[in-house]
Amino acid sequence: MSDATLHNATQNPNDFAVSISDSIESFIVAVTEVAKGDEPDSAVPFLLLEISQLLLTGGRLGAHEDIVPDERYEPDSGPEPDADELREQFARLLDPVDVYSEVFDPYVPRSEPVACRISDDLADIVTDLRHGLAHYKAGRVSEALWWWQFSYLTNWGPTASAALRALQSLVAHVRLDQPLDALDGLDTDSDAGGDEERLAEEAGKVMAAEIAGPLGIRRA
Repeated sequence: MSDATLHNATQNPNDFAVSISDSIESFIVAVTEVAKGDEPDSAVPFLLLEISQLLLTGGRLGAHEDIVPDERYEPDSGPEPDADELREQFARLLDPVDVYSEVFDPYVPRSEPVACRISDDLADIVTDLRHGLAHYKAGRVSEALWWWQFSYLTNWGPTASAALRALQSLVAHVRLDQPLDALDGLDTDSDAGGDEERLAEEAGKVMAAEIAGPLGIRRA
């Protein structure tokens, strides 16, 4: 199925690529700015908006017919930028609501939830997007679109969807005045040391500070 924007016979075929690349570059710039922590009170709502917009771009790629690159083998796009700093910035910014639970594939019967981190998700997404952007800026447009489409289906699409669900849940807990449930030691690399209630209480305070104010919510 072709993207609807390509059905217009008078449209420049490159417009689709330009639109996709502009959206992806905008996302990278935006989340990099959020990670600096200059406006921590609006971090969660802003990430909710940015990932939502990115997934619209991913939906266009997913709905598009299979994109075939010009070359059989992927050209070298050069050294990959290190995303560890971005990961660490978000880990500090989102602590202690960084860790959440996610079912990796909803179509696998009896799938067990796994622990994930929003900070890891954002770093992984940006890494995938930057890889395609390197091809695009080098003039390899079909290679960039192929990579973005392929990695949307295999990695950054599911990752962004999971992160969006976690962020939406955080906002919902605050907007509906529902305390965060006990975390039960959920973590990607350690347990909570039997102090789940304290972690849950801290998470609730962070949620209120980061989300309630910017959304105009006043908690009792």
